[in-house]
Amino acid sequence: MSAVKTVTDATFKDEVLTSDKPVLVDFWADWCGPCKQMAPILDKMAEEYGDKIQIVKLNTDQNPETPRSYNVMSLPTMNVYKGGEVVKQLIGAKPKRVLEKELAEFL
Repeated sequence: MSAVKTVTDATFKDEVLTSDKPVLVDFWADWCGPCKQMAPILDKMAEEYGDKIQIVKLNTDQNPETPRSYNVMSLPTMNVYKGGEVVKQLIGAKPKRVLEKELAEFL
């Protein structure tokens, strides 16, 4: 079972915006090849860093409201939310070591 939780438009506020720790939201879609490349990397990071940052995924095809409200134009897009605000945005597939460097302040 994946350590990455799935959120929806309906659960986004409760799961992400009101979280007491930083949350990385992976905006993805079934048809997105780079998104599929990121899935095992994010699973591994969720296992390793789950005590410091929560990692969740949101399917943009099934939940169009949230990505629209955050102007998500490319997939994969990974936003880090802290205190209900976007504090970091990463666009495109990245190797694990690059993600770890980009997210160092939250890990």
